[in-house]
Amino acid sequence: MGLLKKRKAQGEKEGYSVVQTARGSAISFGALSNYVPLSAPENALYDAIREAVPVVDAALEKIVRLVGTFAPSCGNSTADRLLERFFDTVPVAGGGNGIQLFVASFLNSLLCYGNAAGEMVLSGSRDRIALLYNAPLENLEILQNSQTLRTELCVREGVTPRPVAHPELILHAALNPKCGEVRGTSLLHSLPFVCSVLLKIYNSIGQNFERVGNLRFAVTYKPGESAPDKAYAKERAMQIAKEWADAMSTGGGRVKDFIAVGDVSIKVIGADNQVLDTQVPVRQMLEQIVAKTGIPPFMLGLSWSTTERMSTQQADMLTSELESYRRLVTPAILQIARMHLRLNGFACEPGITWETINLQDTVEEARARLLLAQAKKLERELKGVEKNG
Repeated sequence: MGLLKKRKAQGEKEGYSVVQTARGSAISFGALSNYVPLSAPENALYDAIREAVPVVDAALEKIVRLVGTFAPSCGNSTADRLLERFFDTVPVAGGGNGIQLFVASFLNSLLCYGNAAGEMVLSGSRDRIALLYNAPLENLEILQNSQTLRTELCVREGVTPRPVAHPELILHAALNPKCGEVRGTSLLHSLPFVCSVLLKIYNSIGQNFERVGNLRFAVTYKPGESAPDKAYAKERAMQIAKEWADAMSTGGGRVKDFIAVGDVSIKVIGADNQVLDTQVPVRQMLEQIVAKTGIPPFMLGLSWSTTERMSTQQADMLTSELESYRRLVTPAILQIARMHLRLNGFACEPGITWETINLQDTVEEARARLLLAQAKKLERELKGVEKNG
């Protein structure tokens, strides 16, 4: 009977079997619940955090720069030269040229929002990539089939999103998506509370310095025991207030004196209060930010130790973090390179060679190599002595 079964067409894609652990839709119009917006409501919060806390913005920018540059490698010299020229000259939406500029913006969005999307815009004749475009996340949604787990990128238009006509031209990456989800998680996901505490401290510091620079005074008049003083206490208080206001108005650069008769006391409001030391709580909040982003404190302008350099273990940890970000953006780069090669008639498979990340102290590395060479020399000498003996 197997001979009577029709074979599948050669170009037909094989689908997945049904996923047993995925939750099905039991409501009417359940297909609408399968659309996952790439732009989460908290994206505006992440933008506000970067604007309000410069350390967070600096950390993300440092990560983008430390990821480094890359070069194409196809094993074909002609294809390599073609890709190198394309990587250096391809226009990027928003101004500028070069795929490095596009990847920097792509990675920036990936770190800040947990998702990044881009598009390869072809020329009118559809024979070359005319532009690389970083797509805004609020315009895109992902349609996920709850049973087969196939995903499809859609453009938000009205109630029902419209699938893109050419998904092969779309680039997408997600950072640490949760189990069963297609939307990534921002690097700033656990920082809103920490940043809110930090901003409260900064706000209180600003208010304290505003009071120091713009003093407020409490003028107190105590009438005497005599009957006239008690009878005219209100009138004298109003007169003192008027004269005090006139003395404090130093318009035209003139200095005025305040003279009063009787028991009048003048104190600065809040002068007796003790200003809290904010160095410890601010450092505790900044330590949380540093721990989350993985950037050493001295790279963010934080001087917490006398030796402002990384240990070998810290450099290795940061290198592993940067390499993980490289692995996230490499598929998008390869997709662009592959499309450019195919449009130019090359069938070879592209590759990407990243520059070596070197965060170690050059002097320490040279000293380590010297000690290693001396140890090997000593071992050879000892072996020679044993043989001769």
